[in-house]
Amino acid sequence: MVADAIVYHPSVAHYLKFVATTIGRDKLFRLFQYFSRFYSWYLYRKNGTPSEIAPYNAIKSQFGLIRKSLRLGKFVEHFKAAAQAYDTTPYTPAKAGGLDPFLRYCAIGRQLGYAGYMAFDNVHFLHAAGVRKLEWGKWWQEVAWRFWGVGLWFNVCAGLYQIRQVRNRQQRLDLKEGEGVVEMKRLEKDRKKANLQLVSDLCDLTVPAFGLGYTTFLDDGLVGLAGSVSSLIGIYTVWQNTA
Repeated sequence: MVADAIVYHPSVAHYLKFVATTIGRDKLFRLFQYFSRFYSWYLYRKNGTPSEIAPYNAIKSQFGLIRKSLRLGKFVEHFKAAAQAYDTTPYTPAKAGGLDPFLRYCAIGRQLGYAGYMAFDNVHFLHAAGVRKLEWGKWWQEVAWRFWGVGLWFNVCAGLYQIRQVRNRQQRLDLKEGEGVVEMKRLEKDRKKANLQLVSDLCDLTVPAFGLGYTTFLDDGLVGLAGSVSSLIGIYTVWQNTA
């Protein structure tokens, strides 16, 4: 039957695995949130009526609040990840199994930045949800954005470093040998993954940069568009990981 073919199709099973993860649902909500931010800006620029814009503003704010609730307590995970990165043995010629020192420092900085972002964002959730109106509600959000920006910059630095390292290793390979060809394919996958993550991080940087007023060229349209792109990258990554 057609219904059975649809219900038992592998793509349906894959979709169910995707939405069963918290991060998968978060990426979908994030896409709705940032696309609504972009589209409400677009309608405003096209002289849309308040009744046309209101639904997208509501989606933007409500999905943003839902995502804040999904991040409650998540700062503990990032503090733990920072501690694990700190405890990781740095790479040396004598200890080939360790982590590259530069990537180790970037991992610690990224995780501490994300932990600070999540912690302050959790407090701001109480204010945004109306559970407890805080006198310095805006301050909590701004500090959260600063921590997020720091974490993203560490990730950008790590991404640029990884791309350079991969390029250097590719140049040293001997493609006349079978092992060299196999290693080249593996490095090419690593390079594409690092490039994709770098694009995502640069797109995400527009959010704290705009929120803190660090730039003059950004507006809700560009931030919404950049957020939509990074959300799509996130959806693609999670989809691949749940395959």
